[in-house]
Amino acid sequence: MTNLNGKIALITGGSRSLGRNAAQHLANKGADIIITYVRNEEAAAETVRDLEARGVRAAALQVDLEGSASIASFTEQFKHQLNEWSAERFDILVNNAGITSEHPFGQIPEAELDRLYDTNYKSLVLLTQALEPLINDDGRIITMGTGLTRVTFAPMVVYAGMKAAVETFTRYLAQDLGKRGITVNAVAPGGIDNDFNADRFEKMPQMKGILAENTALGRIGRTEDIGPITAFLASDEAGWITGQRIEASGGFKL
Repeated sequence: MTNLNGKIALITGGSRSLGRNAAQHLANKGADIIITYVRNEEAAAETVRDLEARGVRAAALQVDLEGSASIASFTEQFKHQLNEWSAERFDILVNNAGITSEHPFGQIPEAELDRLYDTNYKSLVLLTQALEPLINDDGRIITMGTGLTRVTFAPMVVYAGMKAAVETFTRYLAQDLGKRGITVNAVAPGGIDNDFNADRFEKMPQMKGILAENTALGRIGRTEDIGPITAFLASDEAGWITGQRIEASGGFKL
């Protein structure tokens, strides 16, 4: 695929798991990378070192993307980092940051509903709104959806509902920004054996086997299955793909 030399990407939640893998694959293609993290400064610094070892510029910015309180200050931080690199704009936004939660429908606390909305939907919309003027024409926006908007797992009802909103927002945003040549797509992973799901698998160790048995390719997903898809959607070759939900589940419950 076309390299991404000279491009700048921002990946929210890029210090670990799917965000880090996406950063690595974009860096392998030559993009300079800015990641965000919430608390784990050590993991963020390690990710930056890893990316720099791949021959690109990298930086980590701390921000808590639960709601709107930090978005204005983060936008200024981000502009400052771009200026450090003698840039005013960037090219690729990967909206990866998010949280998970599971409750039976009748036991969903209102506070948890608010937290999932603020983090997984509200902040994504408002951050994208704040940063859109800084994205170059013909840029790329990639959001992280989930396979759970196609198949159901009852305890994830609120999480999946928020992700459904994100996937619908993706389609509408693609229509809105198409006039600038900016593509907007969602990647929807299936079950992934990573730290995001570690607590769930610890509580239900049989879940990995169930996922593998119901997947056409015969195994549970891995973090490294998703990063290359994100990198493809950021490439020139994906320039005619927009407004799409790309499920990457290995064929779960076909």
